[in-house]
Amino acid sequence: MTHHSVALPGKAKPGITSFNPYKFIGALMVFFGAITHSSKAIFIKLAYQYSIDSVSLVALRMLFALPFFLIIGYISGRRQKAPRLTTKEILAVGAMGLVSYYVAALFDFMGLQYITASLERLILFVYPTIVVLISATIYRKKITKAQLIALGFTYVGIIVVFAGNLDMTQQKNFVLGAFLVFCCAVFYAIYMIGSEKLIPKVGAIRFTCYAMTFAALGILTHYLANNSVSLLQYPTEVYSLSIGMAIVATVIPAFLISAGIKRIGASDASIVASVGPISTIILAYIFLNETLSVPQLVGTGLVLGGVLLISLKRQKKG
Repeated sequence: MTHHSVALPGKAKPGITSFNPYKFIGALMVFFGAITHSSKAIFIKLAYQYSIDSVSLVALRMLFALPFFLIIGYISGRRQKAPRLTTKEILAVGAMGLVSYYVAALFDFMGLQYITASLERLILFVYPTIVVLISATIYRKKITKAQLIALGFTYVGIIVVFAGNLDMTQQKNFVLGAFLVFCCAVFYAIYMIGSEKLIPKVGAIRFTCYAMTFAALGILTHYLANNSVSLLQYPTEVYSLSIGMAIVATVIPAFLISAGIKRIGASDASIVASVGPISTIILAYIFLNETLSVPQLVGTGLVLGGVLLISLKRQKKG
């Protein structure tokens, strides 16, 4: 008599790669969050044409973004009726906000004074490696085969994109700019790790609103303490670019990436977000007249291959 095995509902057959909708949606959130966040470099480079300093530009960005986070945080709190955060949780969320959208952002804005938008994303892209390494060393998180393959795809894609396209000798203060953006990558990696620990406890929306509010207060305090220049003296174009950067490159990606991290974790999210450098290249080509070539398009395909690997869940044999 022949027996037919029946797969249980919601479970894939052992040894078969299955599609995980929950994880796929999380990957999409991070994917589109990374694309919108990558537009930040374009807004910054366009704004620098109007002789604004980095601290003032960061301050304007956060000043325009802050109302959104306050309103969304208030509405979300009223609807969810979530328990109040402990002092320890508030301080932890505040620290993550300051680490990411204050310290890391400041390093990034300063670095972009000296290097191109495309190169900025290349250097910033070292943060996925830092995230995975921190997770493996401090939290004893095993680096999975899928992560290694995905990292391989994305790094090869980035190498293909930038190979032969960097003329470092013609870029003034290249080393300083590269170092500043690398510092940004380190602090952003710390934020990714910390947010993964806090978001399940605090909630993605509340975490984002609180963290961004702390970051805004931090950068505005920095501005008031160190700048004598008025934020009201710039051309209209600076304010238009700052509002665009606040909404498109700050508010939208902040919520998308936080929600995505909740679904797929910081390590996988950092790999999915590797689409950012490719997105910046395309946007820089359109808005800044930076180059776009066949190798860059090939690199895009490789990076997207790495992103696809993260959205698939391989079941263990058994």
